[in-house]
Amino acid sequence: MSANSSVQSLFERLTGKTNAHLIGRLGLSLAIGAGGGGLFFALGLPLPWMLGAMAAATIAALGGAPLGVPRVFRNVMVAVLGVLLGSQFTPDTFSHAGEWTVGIIGVVSSVIAMMVLGSFFLRRIGRYDRVTAFFAATPGGLSEMTLVGEDMGGDPRRISLSHGVRVLTAVFLIAFYFRIFEGYQPTGLPVPQANATAWLDVVLLVGSAVIGYPVAKLIRLPAAQLVGPLAVSAALSFSDVVTATPPAELIAIAQVVLGSAIGARFVGTAIRGLGRPVIMAVAVGLMMVLLAAGFAFGLGALTGAPGAMLFLAFAPGGLAEMSIIALSFDAEPAFVSTHHILRIAILVVVAPLLFRWFLRKFPGAPN
Repeated sequence: MSANSSVQSLFERLTGKTNAHLIGRLGLSLAIGAGGGGLFFALGLPLPWMLGAMAAATIAALGGAPLGVPRVFRNVMVAVLGVLLGSQFTPDTFSHAGEWTVGIIGVVSSVIAMMVLGSFFLRRIGRYDRVTAFFAATPGGLSEMTLVGEDMGGDPRRISLSHGVRVLTAVFLIAFYFRIFEGYQPTGLPVPQANATAWLDVVLLVGSAVIGYPVAKLIRLPAAQLVGPLAVSAALSFSDVVTATPPAELIAIAQVVLGSAIGARFVGTAIRGLGRPVIMAVAVGLMMVLLAAGFAFGLGALTGAPGAMLFLAFAPGGLAEMSIIALSFDAEPAFVSTHHILRIAILVVVAPLLFRWFLRKFPGAPN
């Protein structure tokens, strides 16, 4: 048996699926996502490749289409996004220290408000048990909050549905807000020139992903697939070792992959009986977006920091999705992505500790 056959056999035993099966689901997901993106682009809608892919894949998944974007493939695209975000860091990135202080204060304050009000709403109105309500209302990573919530006795289906719908709600609302009310037009990044320096930059940027992801995973950083490549790429860009950025076309490709992956999460979700949980999730997502806007524009008015930039930094969407919006609208992507990394890092560490403290402090609280 050849080495390639051995690897394929091992892969199939670990996943329970053949390469052809996975490739077929991936191909269908990306085809549907690209079709939705193309439609949104033709209609002139904001952030078309991600929103269109997300909408089309979600509808198809709920309709029973066998979609699937393997985690490894999504992680590759997220690593590319991390390199792209890191390349936005320059020596001037931290020149406005006051804005970063305001941003950090706002991230912590808005997250606390989202958790408290969101979990209260899901307990009182949605009648969720306290574990499910807490982790469904904690705006951290979908997979992290679902896994931790399930370990503590929560309902993983409701938690994952809440976070999936939250991201959908936040991305759609925020993308349309920036396009309609702020007048932001999607922009592309410059394509590197084909010379010796650019090719060296490309090699270094690829190395950022190849080295950054496994190192970040080894030391257990949250969102390692994005944070690791971002950190290495940012260090190279910040020190002027690298001056190029990845090709602009990668932004559109990353949007289609991420949008399709979000939609594919709804595969296997039964439409029957979905109404109330979805309404609860949309309501909490809308509540979180409004809280983010309130904190952002309130702090902006008090301190003079740009409210729109703070809004993106506080928004309760996914790290990758909010970073894509910042990149596409050229809205301080380094500032936005750093604050979302901070939010996720805080929640991944603090949320389980906070919930355990609550259980010890109020052991007789109703379930």
